Amino acid sequence: MGRRRKKRLFKRIRRKKFRLRIDLQKLFEIGKWGFKIGVVCLLAFVSVWYFGQQVSTVGDSMKPVLGNGDVVLVNRIIYNATTPKRGDIIIFKPKGNENVHYYTKRIIGLPGETVEIMENRIYIDGEKLEEGYETTDIDDVGIVKEKVKLAGDEYFVLGDNRASSEDSRNADVGNVKREYIYGKAWFVISFGEHFGWIKHKE
Repeated sequence: MGRRRKKRLFKRIRRKKFRLRIDLQKLFEIGKWGFKIGVVCLLAFVSVWYFGQQVSTVGDSMKPVLGNGDVVLVNRIIYNATTPKRGDIIIFKPKGNENVHYYTKRIIGLPGETVEIMENRIYIDGEKLEEGYETTDIDDVGIVKEKVKLAGDEYFVLGDNRASSEDSRNADVGNVKREYIYGKAWFVISFGEHFGWIKHKE
């Protein structure tokens, strides 16, 4: 093989290697962008699924914190890391009934506690509950005519507007099992007087 033919062959090999290097760089860049887009999409999905689920408030049982028709965002992951706390405003379906709308109420009694309502006062394990949020009087105790002992997975809930609330005082709602809690209400997205972060307690 002559010197000229060797040079031409060498140049062709170099060009092919260069093109291959360029193609590999392009593939690497495309793969890198594809990975970034995938991560962003995954984060967006997780954010919406666990923090952006929307539930409409039905009725005025949570006035003045929430009103009828207020659309709230529900934090669905918080109770995987922590347990529901007294004062939390939760979203749930009574008795796990999938055929009814979501209820929005405040946690009053925790698992294992004894709840009693006497003379417009709430007692937890015999001690008067001090509430740091605005409520109305309890004119009707409903089924809570005697002490209510909560099981290890049950919560006692009330609406803040107790003159107009269907809650644990009603047989159709009763105590709320942990498995029936959808999540914690944390933000009102519908524009109006309640728009913004939800204040759970003082």
